[in-house]
Amino acid sequence: MKKLISLLILIILLTLAATALADGPPPKPDPSGTNTGGAADVIGATTNAPTADDMKKMAATEPLAVKLADVIGHNRIAINFVWTLICGFLVFFMQAGFAMVETGFTQAKNAGHTMAMNLMVYVIGVIAYWICGFALQMGGGGGAPSLGGAVLNNEFTITLLGKEFGLFGMNGFFLSGVGYDVAVFTLFLFQVVFMDATATIPTGAMAERWTFKSFIIYAFFISGIVYPLYANWVWGGGWLSQLGKNFALGHGYVDFAGSSVVHMSGGVAALAGAIILGPRIGKFKPDGTPVAMPGHHIPMAVIGCMILAFGWFGFNTGSTLAGGDLRIGVVCVNTMLASCTAGFSAMMYMWLKYGKPDISMSANGVLAGLVAITAPCAYVSSVGAAIIGLVAGVLVCVVVFFVERVLKVDDPVGAVAVHGANGAWGVIALGLFADGTYGDAMNNIPGTVKGLFYGDFSQFIAQIIGCLTNFVFVFTVMFVFFKVLNKITPLRVPAEVEQQGLDQYEVAVIAYPDFSVKTNYR
Repeated sequence: MKKLISLLILIILLTLAATALADGPPPKPDPSGTNTGGAADVIGATTNAPTADDMKKMAATEPLAVKLADVIGHNRIAINFVWTLICGFLVFFMQAGFAMVETGFTQAKNAGHTMAMNLMVYVIGVIAYWICGFALQMGGGGGAPSLGGAVLNNEFTITLLGKEFGLFGMNGFFLSGVGYDVAVFTLFLFQVVFMDATATIPTGAMAERWTFKSFIIYAFFISGIVYPLYANWVWGGGWLSQLGKNFALGHGYVDFAGSSVVHMSGGVAALAGAIILGPRIGKFKPDGTPVAMPGHHIPMAVIGCMILAFGWFGFNTGSTLAGGDLRIGVVCVNTMLASCTAGFSAMMYMWLKYGKPDISMSANGVLAGLVAITAPCAYVSSVGAAIIGLVAGVLVCVVVFFVERVLKVDDPVGAVAVHGANGAWGVIALGLFADGTYGDAMNNIPGTVKGLFYGDFSQFIAQIIGCLTNFVFVFTVMFVFFKVLNKITPLRVPAEVEQQGLDQYEVAVIAYPDFSVKTNYR
């Protein structure tokens, strides 16, 4: 506990130091919201919206029109606020889906422990993200124009080869100072639930043998440091998003709603953790042959999958941050199609290869399709979405068996395959299938986003670079972190605890007391 407190103090000191280093006069925040949204937010709202010159002329000759434009602009931003918040609430509900999927796919004697991790990763993650994670991620990105805010404008950059490379933000620690702004708070809520999904993913891959103490330290680290850094490079104005500007690689690295930022990051962290942690007792025979360890409640896992599919509509469409962006209809349908084609192809793969459809793999297939379509959902046609899903359903089955039989890594829920492999497939698929109908001026590059199949090879290269960066950065950092943490406080519970069940020793409350092993608490 002393070490945990010391870690928290260090994080706070670092964030305060970074705040002190921030230079330049800070923009003026709007904590009440009365000054957010106005006539300026009407400009560019649609193709027929008035220009800045039009507004100047109206100010001189038609003051009432300017006042009306001010009301329209405020209401436009208000609609975007409501849209973003509602979608954020949907993404938050996905936490219940994650908890049910992971718990259903694990053994009854560990159900309470798995649920506890899914609850507390949210609690700890929000705190760490509030302290420093959000600032590191979005503190230099300028905010979100669709929300009327542009106060987070201090990015730490280095210069290489005459180019600026953004590394992390330096505004918004503790949501204080310029961060005390209605647009920033709204953006925080939407971003924090995305972070929570990443932090949750390894709890499934490392379930049934992970000590709760080491889990708590992990939750602070990934939520406050690792996830925010990579997210900054993609969404916060960092160097990956600037590959187009700096090296003429398409629009820079593009990940609309987080196939890599959220899911691949979680899947790669899960792989690193599961390798360090080792397999569950009895998972592999002496000759290395894997042994099936069925989950205790498949109906719970399937219901969790359906909750996740429901929440995903907020996950993907909410990433417009604008209710007035009518591309949300396309995003919704693409999300649905990819999940269904992936569930179908996963079912058929297992049926043809093993003689029966496997409901657990079908459920993971649905999730794999959702993960894969998350990056390209706004940029592809329905046909492209369907193809992406079909590939994802087969890919998840192949990777599940590869991880288990070739890598000899024990992943009880298939998190590495669902989130890691299909997160990578999603960003690569964007570089292939983006059809050029959306994304004008993405990352400040003129024109729409096009993939390899529509004539832009450079966008495909940018996607490969971003994907490889994710794997190298996240895997290296998390592997070293778990190695060091294991020296400080053991990652793994004692063998007798694992055999009798983590509920009885780690979280004090047994999920199913009527048929759990009767023994004394320690």
